[in-house]
This record gives sequence, structure tokens and C-alpha cells, in this order.
Amino acid sequence: MTERKPQVFTETELREIKEDIDRARRPGAYESGRWSVSPLNRDPEVAGRMPTSVRFRDITLRAIEALPGVVVSTRAKSEYLRQLVEAGVPEIVTAGVRDRGDDELRRDIEMVKSIDPDRRVTCPLVFSARDLAAPARAGYDAVQIWVPPWGTASRLYEAGVHAAAWRGDDWRDLGLPSDRAGFVARAADLVTRARDLGLEVTAPLLMVSFLSIEELLETCSVLVHAGANEIGLFDGPGAMSPEAYGHLVAQTKAHFPDVRVGIHPHNTFGLAVAAAIAAARNGVDVVEVSVNGYCGGPGNADLSVATAAFEALYGVETGIRPERLKALAQAGERLTGYRTAYNHPVTGDRVYNWGGMDFITQELGIDDLLHNAIAPGWSGSTVDIPITEVSGPFTLWDKMIRLGLAPTHQTVETALGMIKSEIEKQGSLLTDAQVKDLCRAAGAPTAPMPAEGHA
Repeated sequence: MTERKPQVFTETELREIKEDIDRARRPGAYESGRWSVSPLNRDPEVAGRMPTSVRFRDITLRAIEALPGVVVSTRAKSEYLRQLVEAGVPEIVTAGVRDRGDDELRRDIEMVKSIDPDRRVTCPLVFSARDLAAPARAGYDAVQIWVPPWGTASRLYEAGVHAAAWRGDDWRDLGLPSDRAGFVARAADLVTRARDLGLEVTAPLLMVSFLSIEELLETCSVLVHAGANEIGLFDGPGAMSPEAYGHLVAQTKAHFPDVRVGIHPHNTFGLAVAAAIAAARNGVDVVEVSVNGYCGGPGNADLSVATAAFEALYGVETGIRPERLKALAQAGERLTGYRTAYNHPVTGDRVYNWGGMDFITQELGIDDLLHNAIAPGWSGSTVDIPITEVSGPFTLWDKMIRLGLAPTHQTVETALGMIKSEIEKQGSLLTDAQVKDLCRAAGAPTAPMPAEGHA
């Protein structure tokens, strides 16, 4: 006969506990199976005014090209592009197009459009007129024409300068602009050429933290006049605070209300998502994100974290399919070889595990949104609580059921002592297989049939 798990609370007591918890919750801030957050997050008097929706543009495929030591095949990039589209990302920046054939590029665009004809695909890294032909032929919706931040110092970022110097030539013969106005004019000419080819244009202002408001607005005026559809405020160093970023967005929107404004925050101070929220509060149209925050240096705003922050905390729609986030993050790790921390927000392998103490593990059977503000299943994640040196018998009981065993009061007590002894001996936690072996050694038989429980 199967022994029943000892009952801690009566049904009446459980009902009272649930009612007590629910009294503190408010619709929207609490959604069963999704999240439970403070109602203050949704109060405009506290959090400020937020838009009803925000648009993400994923840059993972371009960003991974900046990751040190990462080499990804064209085929793997194309497959990952499909996964991004299927996850609901509304805009995608692909990998660079140089050295890729027209047929290959066209296949990627056709694949995206076959899933969703309205999905917007942008080509990055346009620096010269010759860079426009391939995206135009392949059917891209838009290109990014980057605008350097300075005058003469912008020559640091001219590939031709270094190539000429390497050949022993004088790069000064390249005819580069001599001041900031010249670099902006060159970018404006590219904007016009791109529009003539039927391409929309995002004009990212690089290292925007170096620009004064006056320089920012003067630059925007030239680019908008040339036909730019969007001004991108790109903060490569991650030197903009959320408040400063919000201010730049507000200024740009106020002076150019008919042009989209996008941001590209970096996570230097762990504030990339906070910068995105501040920008949204000030009217930003699009936020650039990447899977697992991938990019060079400290990386970008993480797609999963940004999705959760906007949707759960503020009730702002993103259009992302959250149940795909965990799988997308794992696929990103396989693609790049770069693993995230075990407690990485939203998609970390153990971010929903709070250890093995009974009073923590048993709360999940009453309400899974107490210590966890986000339900694991919302992002496609799961909970697999390990047996640790502080685990109690109720936790092991649930684990035995998860492992296909039939626990009893005696076998749980015996196995728990054996497991903790082995943990101390090894100096590390045990695998599920090791736990199962010790439980069997303690006398726990295989369960005759599936039983309810969680581990």
C-alpha cells in the first residue's frame, strides 16, 4: 500500500492561507500562471506614464559577430533567424551581408516573410554606397547607416584607414571628411541613396553619450531632411544613465515627432533594461535587444529580461511569445558557446530554485508565485529543486516521486541522512541519479504508478 505524504495544513487552513495571500493582490499586477508583482508598478503616480506597447528589434545575429572567439556558420545563423521570427520578435537585424551571395541573403528574407510578411528585417553595417546594393537586391526592408560621433576622431573607425596603413599607403589620400559636418553629410548622402533604392533607413548616432543636445538635434535635422525614417540613439560604451537616455529620447521626439526614435543600450552598469524602460516612458518607438544580452563588452539589453520587465512589471505589451524565451536562450548558448549565469534573470537554469528548505519548497504546492515573481512556465522554464545539505524530508518526498519512487516516512528519513552524508563527503550536490540510487538503497521501491507531486 502506497503511503501518503504527511499533511501539514488542513484543507480549511490551506484555503485561509490562499485567501490571505490573495488579499494583497490586484488584477494585472497578479495574473495566475504568469506573474505576481507589486501593484505600485502599474500606478502612474508612482511609476510614471508608460505606453501600452513597446517594439523590440533583435540584434543577436549581428551582435554575436562581436563576441570574442565565436565562429558561427551561415547555416546556423539562418536557423537561428528562424527561431527569432517564431518567437515573435517584430524586427530583426541580421548578420552582416558582406561576402554573402545574393541567393543566400534572399533565402533568409524569403524565409522570414513566409512566416510573417509584415516582419521587418534590417541590414546592419552600411558605410558606403556599395554596401547598399546587396540588401536592396535581397529584399531587406531597411538598412542601418551608422553615423560616427566626432569629427577628425571619427577616422578611428574607418576601416580604410587601417587597411591603407597596412599596405604602406597614405590613408590621407582617401579623401575622408575633415570635420563632423563632413561625416554627417556623407551619412546623409547614403540615406538619400538608400531611400532611392526603396529601402527604409535607421540612422544610428554612435556613442551618443558624447553628443551635446545641440549637436544631437543638428545631426538629426540633416539626417531627417535626407530621408531617414528613424534616428537611433546608440550608446556603445553604456555611458548613459536611464534618466539621461530618457531625456535624449524626449528631446529627439519633441523636435522630430514624425520620425521613429530607437535606442541601443549597453549593460555596462547593469542598467540596459532600466534604460529601455526610461526611454519607453519618454516615447521611444523601438528598443534594440539581444538574446542573453549578447554583444561585445558588457552586452545589450537581454530580450527575455526586457520582455518580462515590460510585460510583468508595467503591463506593456511586447508581442514576444514568452513561452519560447527559455528555448531561445538555450539555443543561443549552443550557437555561441557563451553560457549565462545559473541565476540569470528569467531564463537562468536555476533562477527559480530557492534551495531545498521545506518551508520554501512546499510553498510551491500552495502558490507558485510567492518567492518567484514570474511563473517559470511563462518563459518556458521549469523548476527542478535539488536536494541540498539543508533539505528537509518533505522536499525529498517530492523528489522521490519525481524520480519514480514510492516514498515512505521511514525511507525518506533514512535516505535523507545518507544523501547529506554523501554531499559532505563529496563536497558537492548529488545528481538525480545518485539521489535515486541512495533512495533505493534506503529501501524505497519503484512507484507502482505515476503519483502526483512536484520536486
